[in-house]
Amino acid sequence: MILSMTGYGKGTASNGKWNVDTEVKSINSRYLEVFIKYPPVLATKEYEIRELVKSKIKRGKLNLNIQIKKNGFEDEAVSFNEEKLKEYLALIKKIKKTAKLSDKIKLDHILMSKDILIAPLEEISEKDFECVKSSINASLDSLIKMKKAEGSELEKDLKKRIKLISKYLASIEEKAESEVSEHFIKYKEKIESLLEDNANINNERLETELALIAERADITEECVRLRSHIKFFIDSMNKDDDPGRKLNFLCQEMNREANTISAKTLSTSISHSSVYIKEEIERIREQIQNIE
Repeated sequence: MILSMTGYGKGTASNGKWNVDTEVKSINSRYLEVFIKYPPVLATKEYEIRELVKSKIKRGKLNLNIQIKKNGFEDEAVSFNEEKLKEYLALIKKIKKTAKLSDKIKLDHILMSKDILIAPLEEISEKDFECVKSSINASLDSLIKMKKAEGSELEKDLKKRIKLISKYLASIEEKAESEVSEHFIKYKEKIESLLEDNANINNERLETELALIAERADITEECVRLRSHIKFFIDSMNKDDDPGRKLNFLCQEMNREANTISAKTLSTSISHSSVYIKEEIERIREQIQNIE
């Protein structure tokens, strides 16, 4: 199954005491990178949160933002960090002096700095943490749903390009059947023309050498291997749960065979077809960077 590495998800959960909202954004990355923003009450639960993400996501750079609100009747007492307040006031005064401003410092200016306000710390119970996990799971499920939708579009594009490669390969195979014998005849005619006045030509030796030269241009094995890689590529898209890395490796192998075909062939038409194949492989490789 093809999953995109990019997506967005949101999840909400409530247990009568806590309201938990979670947002998750994912972009491309070679490995799994998880960045979590959470309130202080969840500081001791970071490892569990990371393991929860790892159980559902294999690759990508994820930003997880968890917000918790109490919905009980008691208001939470809030204090302020006196040292932070002094530092912030000194900074504002310095900015005013440097910019030569005469505006007065207002309460609105101070409240803009969230670091000044301190909410009371408390430990979260396992029961309440289940609510947090429900919100995280919901956001990850929403993310995966989007990744599947985008992955479906990626899969359509990849299959279209693989079909084009198969078409070009079929054309190469058709022309390659007669290529060796044709070049053998051309080589022989050319050499005989150049040496027509030489009566000491060993025809048997000449034909053996020409056959070897022509055989080096045979691309049958490369075509067979490329055809095999194409089949494996399609199977991996349809069956593998985590196909990204495998598809990238298969692209390298397909490109290798296309390069060899281009280097060995003496046919301009086959050479052009191999160039078209390499173009499609490069486009596939670009798309694969988006696959988990």
